[in-house]
Amino acid sequence: MRVKMECATAGRFFGPSSSRLSNPRRRRIVLNRNNGLSAHNLCSSSKFKIQAQTHLSSEVGIAKQGSLTDFGVQEFVWPSPTDEIPFWKKGFPSWDANLEVPSEVKKDSKLMHIIHVTAEMAPIAKVGGLGDVVTGLARACLSRGHRVDIMLPFYECIQREQIDDLTLITTYNSYHDGKWIPTHAYSGTVSGIPVIFIEPSHQFFKGQHVYGGSYNELEAYLFFSRACLEWMQVTGTQPDIIHVHEWQTGALPLLYWDMYHYLSLQKPRIVLTIHNMEHYGECRQEQLNMCGLDGSLYATFDKAVDDRTVGHNPERLSLLKGGIVYSNAVVTVSPTYLKETLCSGWLSNTLIRHRDKYVGIVNGIDTAMWNPSIDVFLPSKFHAQNSEGKKLCKYYVQRGLGLASRNHVPDTALKVPLVVCITRLVAQKGLHLIIHAIKQVEELGGQMVILGKAPDSRVESEFEGLVNLHNQGPSIRILLMYSEELSHLLYAAADFILVPSMYEPCGLAQMIGMRYGAVCTSIGQLNPTI
Repeated sequence: MRVKMECATAGRFFGPSSSRLSNPRRRRIVLNRNNGLSAHNLCSSSKFKIQAQTHLSSEVGIAKQGSLTDFGVQEFVWPSPTDEIPFWKKGFPSWDANLEVPSEVKKDSKLMHIIHVTAEMAPIAKVGGLGDVVTGLARACLSRGHRVDIMLPFYECIQREQIDDLTLITTYNSYHDGKWIPTHAYSGTVSGIPVIFIEPSHQFFKGQHVYGGSYNELEAYLFFSRACLEWMQVTGTQPDIIHVHEWQTGALPLLYWDMYHYLSLQKPRIVLTIHNMEHYGECRQEQLNMCGLDGSLYATFDKAVDDRTVGHNPERLSLLKGGIVYSNAVVTVSPTYLKETLCSGWLSNTLIRHRDKYVGIVNGIDTAMWNPSIDVFLPSKFHAQNSEGKKLCKYYVQRGLGLASRNHVPDTALKVPLVVCITRLVAQKGLHLIIHAIKQVEELGGQMVILGKAPDSRVESEFEGLVNLHNQGPSIRILLMYSEELSHLLYAAADFILVPSMYEPCGLAQMIGMRYGAVCTSIGQLNPTI
């Protein structure tokens, strides 16, 4: 499998009023790796059969059927579900799998300054694949010699000890709803990437989670979008590229071209990446007014009106549509998803009108951070030349989650197929498919671990019922949470990675699972997306 991480740049694009390139050859930053794939069959159980494909990196091997005696299991300190501190929270050497930027990567001849403006960043503010992609792409660009910064809200839930060299660098005012709000900008380093954290002095970004705080998310991200541009103006920062992600930062291109470009920011061009077209960023005109724009000026078909609400009272805007119209380049996460979004969905007309600046680039994983041969979260490392460590990882997770007790013979526990599902518990992921898979795995004599959060209280209540039904049994564990450490451990332990989805723009779980030597199977998708 070839992993490609690519940032479509817009250094030669015109402003938003033009739909043509001054230079038709788009400049791109590329990281390619050839992993030399081969196919294997992981499990020997004759009654547990799932049709699936597995592509295993030449750097990553799978467990051979054999004994754990070579690992010295008697001396190994095994976790238990009764431990006061869960096994995935016990003293790791560092938060990151690998902070080093690969030195062997060829540097680009034309170097740029790129600022990512995003609502998520792995591992400190991660909800889904967006956080992984932003971190991986930033590291890839750094490895090519570019200057890269990430601008991120300073969520209350971010653990400051995960940030290296955290320093207050600027205090300035940014506009919101008729007032200038005192705002702090901090600098720090995460996963080897320079990060600028934006912290307003009012209630925005408070709470124990990235999303779902006690504040209005739409208004908070409108504030954040302007605060990022205001910081660039106050500090005289003029990047070549401002790379915005998803609807949360969709207002930034509007603010840039209709306000800040007329003030002091002349150099930057705007790239928008759409990771998932499901979220449109619905916005009332008066809400857009809060960031200093006249919302009524954008309520037109060729700007930001939400086409689904035309003729309704009131008509609404879509920040994602506005971002598409006003960005110099628009990227989505696979060529197949690009074709799908051009053929269906209410935004298809907008994307067709701007087709010349719309490109699909396959997502990739950061193969340094997701690498079982050096992963700090694993009790035993493994790779293609020595794959035995994967068996120990599996038994470690089985013991820690109570799927195998100290009375189990390790080799007997290892023969039980372990299915892992790491996902957000939302409708897109096919919740009924997950529930059906639980029953099937249990009936076929396997084990299953589900790791994920449910933002909807009704879904959470349904899965809490499943927790009460299954979690004390011998084969199913449902963990309604997200943990970066535990996700690494589960990928390493898994025989199968289950990826349920009604549709999938790209899908990082399959890539990570294959790199960690698991069979990956997708259910519910009508078409492959890569």
